[in-house]
Amino acid sequence: MLRFAPSPTGDMHIGNLRAAIFNYILAKQNKQRFLIRIEDTDIERNIKDKDKEILRTLTLFGLLWDDLVYQSNNFTHHRQFAEKLLREGKAFYCYCTKSFLDTKRQEAIAAKKAFRYDDSWAECERATNPYPVVRLRGSKTPIVYEDLIKGRLEFGTNELDSFVIMRHDNVPTYNFACACDDMMYDISMIVRGEDHTSNTPKQILVHKALAYNRPIQYAHLPIILNENGKKMSKRDSASSVEWLLEQGFLPAAISNYLIAMGNTTPSEIFTITEAIEWFSLSKLAKSPVKFDIARLRFLNRAHLARLDNHSLAYLLESNTQSIGALARIYLEEASTLNELRDKIMPILAPKNLIMLCKNDFLQECQMMFASLKPLIQNPPVTYEEFKSEAMRISGLKGKMFFKPLRILLTGASDGPDLSMLYPSLRENLTTIWRLQETL
Repeated sequence: MLRFAPSPTGDMHIGNLRAAIFNYILAKQNKQRFLIRIEDTDIERNIKDKDKEILRTLTLFGLLWDDLVYQSNNFTHHRQFAEKLLREGKAFYCYCTKSFLDTKRQEAIAAKKAFRYDDSWAECERATNPYPVVRLRGSKTPIVYEDLIKGRLEFGTNELDSFVIMRHDNVPTYNFACACDDMMYDISMIVRGEDHTSNTPKQILVHKALAYNRPIQYAHLPIILNENGKKMSKRDSASSVEWLLEQGFLPAAISNYLIAMGNTTPSEIFTITEAIEWFSLSKLAKSPVKFDIARLRFLNRAHLARLDNHSLAYLLESNTQSIGALARIYLEEASTLNELRDKIMPILAPKNLIMLCKNDFLQECQMMFASLKPLIQNPPVTYEEFKSEAMRISGLKGKMFFKPLRILLTGASDGPDLSMLYPSLRENLTTIWRLQETL
């Protein structure tokens, strides 16, 4: 079984989504189940309904799970495992207070040494602290594992001092709960962000202490950098999946981009379903990858172009295929749904001629609007016929004809050739040929 384990403490980050996509693909490739585990052990930081938002996002991207669990539902099991470790002497109660440990940490800094917990401190404040934590004894031997992306990783005993597995309120820590759950659900492979690399030896140590010997493969994905070459943070709008969706990027395009980042792929444009056929962790770069919004825009335009007119219209909140046909034309100069809306909404909206004309062609627009109303009610099939009849009725020619006509038809002073637009505009001319009532 493979798993994706988001925390309901914040918005979905593109790094999280990338890990979810890879775990989903690998589960499908290996014909294993795909588990979503909501890691809600940090009760104080959990955000109400954030779990539902995460699940909606995964569904939107087609990452449908076979099993869904909430980590907090396993607290009883985590406590039982901790009690077992205490009985076996592999874990112990530690009565150190935060202030005591802070003092020791400052002493280490002053001595220019790395801070490491000393097991001899465990009983120091027993008389004054009635709320001990439980610590797992540190490793006496190095922890070594083969990362599927990074290669061989080794963590020395000086990096694996005794660490907390149960807090003073009897709630398991992240690493302990995570390790217990991976064991309970028989997880075979874990693909997650590079920031978890230092967590892995601790989780392996938990498994060793619990005599769990089933091998688990680990892969830690390189971090994603922003356009300035620094690690992406919440301050970078593009790091948020929700922000990208709000900007009009398609889930298919976002998935395509996240799979292709730092990867060797057989084609530029593909879906998750297509990627299942050829995806391999071995082809991923080991170094950090830079997020390129221009590249995502290119891919988004390509995925929009893949859609039929009906689907394009639906995404633009219309049930008229002609709107989809219009959108396809405007894809020459738009890359996102928002940009398409910005092109198409002015076409369908009543026109404010004063604002659109800025005194240029205002008189011609007003005259053309009034004189062509009968023609708009019964428009010719072809643009050539429409243009010829409109010229005859209005008496306008050249720039004095085409500029006002474009403004009245599209709500813009420039854009694609009207002969290209007309077949799609014709069906909606009575809606298009309107002025704002304030004029």
